[in-house]
Amino acid sequence: TDRKKLHTVSIRQVLRLRPFHVLVATAGGYAGYRKYEDYKLEELEKRGIEVPVKLASQWEVALYKSVPTRMLSRAWGRLNQVELPTWLRKPVYSLYIWTFGVNMKEAAVEDLHHYRNLSEFFRRKLKPQARPVCCLHSVISPSDGKILNFGQVKNCEVEQVKGVTYSLESFLGPRICTEELHFSRAPRGNSFQQQLVTKEGNELYHCVIYLAPGDYHCFHSPTDWRVSHRRHFPGSLMSVNPGVARWVKELFCHNERVVLTGDWKYGFFSLTAVGATNVGSIRIYFDQDLHTNSPRYSKGSYNDFSFISNNKQGISMRKGEHLGEFNLGSTIVLIFEAPKDFRFHLKAGQKIRFGEALGSL
Repeated sequence: TDRKKLHTVSIRQVLRLRPFHVLVATAGGYAGYRKYEDYKLEELEKRGIEVPVKLASQWEVALYKSVPTRMLSRAWGRLNQVELPTWLRKPVYSLYIWTFGVNMKEAAVEDLHHYRNLSEFFRRKLKPQARPVCCLHSVISPSDGKILNFGQVKNCEVEQVKGVTYSLESFLGPRICTEELHFSRAPRGNSFQQQLVTKEGNELYHCVIYLAPGDYHCFHSPTDWRVSHRRHFPGSLMSVNPGVARWVKELFCHNERVVLTGDWKYGFFSLTAVGATNVGSIRIYFDQDLHTNSPRYSKGSYNDFSFISNNKQGISMRKGEHLGEFNLGSTIVLIFEAPKDFRFHLKAGQKIRFGEALGSL
């Protein structure tokens, strides 16, 4: 008589569960499993063990994309904006600092009670002397992060990590009208890559920088250039950590991203901010019309905005100037044209900070 009663559920009641709930539970569990697999891969890398590339199948990618990451990211964004009680701020932020290794001595405001919510803490500014900008090299790192890959673009394919590529045209979208560029276009061929290169003797280069949750979340101009066009791709918000980038081919083409295109002294130049899970908010300081992770935009589309039609000179950016910010971590992809003697001063996998040299002639 002291035994507790067991409550059973009939098969009919189980069948009443909505397919959406079942799908979310299944996909969420699978995403958690992938996170665990990513953790194991990172541990192997730390030991210097080379990890073989194992790409996800189509059904695995479809299952991952079925997780409502856009909706969850919007909910996370609203949660981040909730003002925390003063007494709770230090314990919450201290836990985050300990988990992700944040260096608060670099922050412009070190007092944790100053930050009213998680969003303000994520977007904290640095002390002016914390990130000196290198003046000796033509291209600097636009953000803190980890170098995933860099080098020349070959065969219209760009490496997101070693051995895993994505299509250059799918990533940037259709070629932008040449009227938005000040320089003449040299006839190089019919491929998308050749159409981007504007001067004889030049090559197309790329660099991928991953921002971890503990990194400084603002990004800056990597060189002196002129931004003429913005293209916004609404899309999924899958994780972009190196483990997932090694697993999902064309991950950056699936995710939401903002492509800024223009020119510098050597020709074509572009900077792309790629969104990720819980990073539905990508902000470009000079672009007030940009609204990312908005339910009014559907996946698979893109929308353009020209800074030439509204400002005939475009947007001139100086090296090191504030450009935008993420809420939490994500990825920056640089694709640019330069002479053949351009050299990167990098190693794959190295940690880098905003203002440090990426490469020069």
